[in-house]
Amino acid sequence: MTDILASMIEEIIASSDEKTRIQGEKFFRESVRIHGLRSMQTELIGKKYYKLLPDTSARNVFRLCGELWKTNYMEECLIACMWSYNARKQFSRDDFYLFEEWVNIYITNWATCDTLCNHTVGTMIEMYPELIENLKRWSRSENRWVKRASAVSLIIPARKGLFLKDIFEIASIMHSDKDDMVQKGYGWMLKAASQAHQKEVFDYVLKNKATMPRTSLRYAIEKMPAELKALAMAK
Repeated sequence: MTDILASMIEEIIASSDEKTRIQGEKFFRESVRIHGLRSMQTELIGKKYYKLLPDTSARNVFRLCGELWKTNYMEECLIACMWSYNARKQFSRDDFYLFEEWVNIYITNWATCDTLCNHTVGTMIEMYPELIENLKRWSRSENRWVKRASAVSLIIPARKGLFLKDIFEIASIMHSDKDDMVQKGYGWMLKAASQAHQKEVFDYVLKNKATMPRTSLRYAIEKMPAELKALAMAK
């Protein structure tokens, strides 16, 4: 198994280039470690080596994901997100706490936060809805990425019309947060919820717009009709 990881990382490095690395770093304000591989190349390499794994049990896949996270390179971390999601049919309730550990220890930028949480964590919440109470705990964290994770984990469930009451609760907990990564995260969550519950989200925005950060407000109303946007943005 470790030979497969070593071979995969060798191919990532061999396929990388300096121009892509420099361009990739421009998308982040924080320091990130990037080999210099385009996202589609990363995905293709991840798929290739996942097929070579002789043991795709969740336990083994998560162990390998842990090794990939430890490298702290963007490409390997994104493959860890992909591989953990590949094991979704085997998720058990207790796996949530491993994902929570990853969020707390390894998530240091929006790309890994959103990729892991949109898919792996979001799927876990749909499978075990009672775990959403843990996201509310995350939303009170001192860690900006844990707070963002609490919102972006609900993007896909929100589009399906799920968890509206909980979405409003999480948005309210983070309502006045000063961090723009958190503001964008919960605004995006509200935007996703508006696809199934436009009236309810619009009413929530109107009720809170006087104190809601403009960044969150703009994200929340992005998919709404022009007339509703104008009402929401009016002083």
